Amino acid sequence: MKKTISSLILFFTLSIFVSFGCQEEADTNIAIPAETVAQTNSCEGCHTNYDHLKKVYTPEEPSTEESHGCGGPPPYYEPYDRVYLGGDGYNEFKSGIHGQIGCVGCHNGVEGTSDKTVAHSGSFTAKPSLNSEDACGKCHPTIVARAKNSLHEQGWGQKAMVVRRSGTGTSPTDFHNLSDLMKEGYTKNCMKCHATCGDCHIVRPNAKGGGLESGHNFVKTPDMRETCVGCHESRGGHAYFGMAIGTKPDIHLSEAGFNCMDCHSKNEVHGDGNIYDQRYKMPLLPSCEDCHNGLETVNPFHTKHFDSFNCQTCHSQDYNNCGSCHIGGEGARIASHQKFKIGLNPIPETKPYRLATVRESLSAPDSWANYGIDNLSNFDVAPTYKYTTPHNIQRWTTRTTIDTVYDSSQPDCAQSCHIVKNSDDGSYINKEYYLFDSDLLDWEKNATKNVVVDGQLPLSWGTDL
Repeated sequence: MKKTISSLILFFTLSIFVSFGCQEEADTNIAIPAETVAQTNSCEGCHTNYDHLKKVYTPEEPSTEESHGCGGPPPYYEPYDRVYLGGDGYNEFKSGIHGQIGCVGCHNGVEGTSDKTVAHSGSFTAKPSLNSEDACGKCHPTIVARAKNSLHEQGWGQKAMVVRRSGTGTSPTDFHNLSDLMKEGYTKNCMKCHATCGDCHIVRPNAKGGGLESGHNFVKTPDMRETCVGCHESRGGHAYFGMAIGTKPDIHLSEAGFNCMDCHSKNEVHGDGNIYDQRYKMPLLPSCEDCHNGLETVNPFHTKHFDSFNCQTCHSQDYNNCGSCHIGGEGARIASHQKFKIGLNPIPETKPYRLATVRESLSAPDSWANYGIDNLSNFDVAPTYKYTTPHNIQRWTTRTTIDTVYDSSQPDCAQSCHIVKNSDDGSYINKEYYLFDSDLLDWEKNATKNVVVDGQLPLSWGTDL
């Protein structure tokens, strides 16, 4: 009897083992993506289930011109595509240290529920790095301490200019003096292009459509085209890649293959913890001399002009300008256009040159009319043409190449950059390179009077311009 019972137990045990073993073997032959079988009662379960995201997403209001900012409408991604966790990027994220923290470890909210409202309740935050000291500072205290006051994160230069032109203060930290309506306008428009940690290392810039860049993967070095140029497109990227008709890519790209981080170090981007009301005051900015040693003696032109002109005066091409922006309205009323202008250096306290390349800026007296300020009370405190360093360097430009001698009374080397008279018809050559009072609109003239070159050019040029 005992032997019979033992045999039966063994039979049933083997039957169960074989049954489950066969079932397991059968399942392994069916390729079912993890996203498909994910349960939706967790953060990860919901956000890896694409079909579920499409069912529960919240439709958005149509975008408006105000929401686009000055860069125009960005590429559009559906809300569920922006938050979907999948692909190689997500696998890298899961296998990395950040993937071990858990969703609520950074985003807060409630784990273990299939109810979207409950999951996103309490202290849930979609962008933890908006409070970087809590979200990132626990593991990266040094970087966060530097970055919290950086130009990249805070936009101090813009804030300083708005504060000064509005007459509400002199420092970017006086930003709190602005009216609530102006602060709202700044946040909706200007602040879109200033980045938290996540904006550079996890998500696409808003100007590129927003949302997760690569399945929530943390990218240590941001991609130049997708991230850096995503924000710095209209000026930096537009010039660097030679996007304008008649221009060439910057020689540092075309011949050296440099990306942004080859010149702009992580320490500069993260900041040094101090507040600067103007980006050219940042001591960690790159300079040409970082790589090009002995520039002041490399040739007679440099020897004569090294302390007088910034390098771009001779070595940059035409670059993007625009102006008279209407914040929250039709944007730049002086449309984007290519030109090249040399003026008196607008920031002699920061840069040593007498002459420098300048760029037409966005601000106008009525720029903030849609936010309660018909005319900025202290608009003339700063010029409408600002110091600029276009990222479109060439060794040979129209100012370093001598094609024709127009005036034999001046040295040949001056024919491409000095203003000279054409001995054939008496017209002036090269005048278009310089910023004159006649180039300005009436409302710009008082603000920019110390930048125009009228009466400041050498008499040896044979003109009293």
